[in-house]
Amino acid sequence: MEEIELPVDQVDIIISEWMGYCLLYESMLDSVLWARDKYLVKGGKILPDRATMFIGGIEDGKYKYEKKTFWDDVYGVNMSCISPIVMREPITDQVDENLLMTDECAILHLNLCTMKP
Repeated sequence: MEEIELPVDQVDIIISEWMGYCLLYESMLDSVLWARDKYLVKGGKILPDRATMFIGGIEDGKYKYEKKTFWDDVYGVNMSCISPIVMREPITDQVDENLLMTDECAILHLNLCTMKP
């Protein structure tokens, strides 16, 4: 977005798809905010205009075992030496709600209309 010049000075609405996994990873949020500050008219709309990140704890021994032992044989190559490093990183995945062991908790609220980059 920062590398183009629109043929208009302002726009009434910005529609974007900026979300990465874990909401912010690999996202384009900074570009959307830049476009908002440069092009959006006062009172204009931005969609989506809000986002909330939630966190919750799960317990699934089978799932964890499969993720950890995957590295023992990656297409015939033993890569188990990186398993401890990989297991420190958060995993973003879809799980059955029955595995949720805690209440979910909102940890981040974003208002794209008013937030700073």
